[in-house]
Amino acid sequence: MNKKKTSAVTTGKPIREPSKPKSESVELQELRPGQSVELLKELHILTRDGRLNQDSRRKLKQVYHLFNFIEPLLTELSEKGGGPTLADHGAGKSYLGFILYDLYFKALGHGHIYGVETRAELVEKSRALAQRLHFDRMSFLNLSVAESADARELPDQIDVVTALHACDTATDDAIAFGLQKKARAMVLVPCCQAEMAACLRQGKALQLARTPLAELWRHPLHTRELGSQVTNVLRCLYLEASGYQVTVTELVGWEHSMKNELIIARYTGQKKRSAAERLRALLAEFGLEQVMGARFGVDAVTGLESHPASL
Repeated sequence: MNKKKTSAVTTGKPIREPSKPKSESVELQELRPGQSVELLKELHILTRDGRLNQDSRRKLKQVYHLFNFIEPLLTELSEKGGGPTLADHGAGKSYLGFILYDLYFKALGHGHIYGVETRAELVEKSRALAQRLHFDRMSFLNLSVAESADARELPDQIDVVTALHACDTATDDAIAFGLQKKARAMVLVPCCQAEMAACLRQGKALQLARTPLAELWRHPLHTRELGSQVTNVLRCLYLEASGYQVTVTELVGWEHSMKNELIIARYTGQKKRSAAERLRALLAEFGLEQVMGARFGVDAVTGLESHPASL
């Protein structure tokens, strides 16, 4: 005798959709509202089955933390009309640019993101992904930060400049780019700073005899760490002397990255003379006027600062 198959119709019980695994549901709850799951899969932040591994979770946390700082700047600029335009230097795989577009620019309906990256294969992949996703107001340039300042593909003014882990002097190039492009805001996460450490090592013997402060960089490890610290202090003073209000904070917890300093600069137009004076004094104290003065707007001969014209 054949047994009859039961169904929701015959039993009166509702058909239940297969539930997502608990771990997958928890991971998706970590995403910001409106975040495209498909985009995160394309960026390999999420696996094809919607999972986050530890490295992806760390990257996503960094980008979301940056987004929390950048979104208010973009909102303020968009309320003033036009733009906003954003240049992301050292873009790499453009995690930041794509997520900014997905969470903010897409719904805004105007504005443009420019990703600047020296590795041609990453630029091509980003262009292809933007085309597939119909992110039409994204452009990717195969240029160094320094080259991009005079590139025809970029407008004369950029509203927001970002540089996430731009190594060594690339952060300085991003600041110079921002000043030239009359940026209203810069969001910078510096990386390694080998140049300053090399400069400190060159005059170490003379400095040890001249000042006890040279003990701060007598050992190679201290030289590297102090070089990083001094470089970022000089950058902040340079920005303040150029008319920016500067905030320095952590990007994420130290357990995620040792390169953790986040510099946020908003243009106010109030150039601080005291910042320029302290910048010159620091360069003199470390014997760096000749080799690094020009980078921070200080003429090594006259000792006068030459900051860009007002925006």
